[in-house]
Amino acid sequence: MAKARVLRRKPPRASSRGLLGFGGLGIAAAAYVGVDYLRYLSPAWHDRLQPALWAALALAAAARAPFYRHWSAELRAALPFLGSIAFMLAAFLCEAISVRFVSAVMGLQWHRSAAPLPDTGQWLLLSLNEKLPQSIVNLLRAHVITLHHYLMLFIMLGFSVLFDCIKAPGLGIATRYMFTMAIGRLLRTITFIATILPSARPWCAEARYRIPPHPHPWSQKYYVPYASDSNAIRRVITHDMAYAAVQAYPDEYRLDWGRMSFLVDILRPTPGEGPSWYHLLKKASGGCNDLMYSGHMLVAVLTAMAWTEAYGGWISVAIWLLVLHSVQREIRERHHYSVDCVVAIYVGILLWRMTGFIWSARDTSRARRLAKLDEVQSRLLHAAKDSDIDEIRGLLKEVELAGQEKQGFSQRVILAFAAGTIIFTLSCVLIAFTMTSDG
Repeated sequence: MAKARVLRRKPPRASSRGLLGFGGLGIAAAAYVGVDYLRYLSPAWHDRLQPALWAALALAAAARAPFYRHWSAELRAALPFLGSIAFMLAAFLCEAISVRFVSAVMGLQWHRSAAPLPDTGQWLLLSLNEKLPQSIVNLLRAHVITLHHYLMLFIMLGFSVLFDCIKAPGLGIATRYMFTMAIGRLLRTITFIATILPSARPWCAEARYRIPPHPHPWSQKYYVPYASDSNAIRRVITHDMAYAAVQAYPDEYRLDWGRMSFLVDILRPTPGEGPSWYHLLKKASGGCNDLMYSGHMLVAVLTAMAWTEAYGGWISVAIWLLVLHSVQREIRERHHYSVDCVVAIYVGILLWRMTGFIWSARDTSRARRLAKLDEVQSRLLHAAKDSDIDEIRGLLKEVELAGQEKQGFSQRVILAFAAGTIIFTLSCVLIAFTMTSDG
């Protein structure tokens, strides 16, 4: 009977509490995407509604923050959160260096002459344009959602922890998101740097970069002599040795970057591109080779996976539909080949599944209570036989406390941390929105 009493005391469902508990989070997310799309339909209404929407959401979060009950859990999650930020920034730095390398290593002349790869996904979309009604085609072409929308949707999901829409701590799911993103970016870097693929947009490199027209010395020796001559390819396979004489090319431009001078051979700077290696990396952008797999789609898939696990409901289905819309747009506009988007989808799903040890939507407090109940079960039965009501109450109290968060911090520390977290997170929101507003 005592066991039944404990099991009946289930925690209230997260979706039934808070201002956003009754499906309001989904409505807020849909409103954000819809209002932002008004920039194409009615710029005047967009200029009116977007600031009002953001102000309403910010005020709601600020008003709810003082009543949030899980700041101690957030404080315990702060160090892993900061570690995941550092890891993600390191992954982005590695990726940016690699993007510049694969864009510059073959030289500008190669970018001009290399033909895009045949892509059956592109063929399919072009054929559908001929068969589908024009209204459907226009919908598929529409820029309904872009990279910064997915980032902001995740930030909205994280902030919804203030309204008990998702399981606390919010920094826990943010840590998982950024850690998974970093792993995905590193795997992506290894993938696209292993084999250099021509861009689906042959004019990209000339329009975006100032790279040398001739290939890198490594490419001059190990690729150019064997690029098109089948006999040369057969011979190098047979001897497994680079044997051909290297043609005469201009000397590489050299800069003194101090301790970072080793990057000169990797980044291939040209005159007028800035005084430091950092200026080159700021211009790396998305690169001008095909980068397998799509980084944009990785962000989209991780956002959809986070919403599906943490919140669910119709809005998660809608976000997955938006992911599919983004897929066909990436292919249609030739930012990526079809294979890049397909690989990004299953890599994103698998990586998210593998990082559940960082944060999970499962209710661990109930598991802790059941474990404690198993531990005291014999004592509880013994007290019941002896009709020791005080002992029964004490044991049930231990079971209840086992499922509660450990405080361990003073109220002053928690309040200071809460204020710092809100200011830091809102600053990150503004930076993310500013730096990704161009997609």
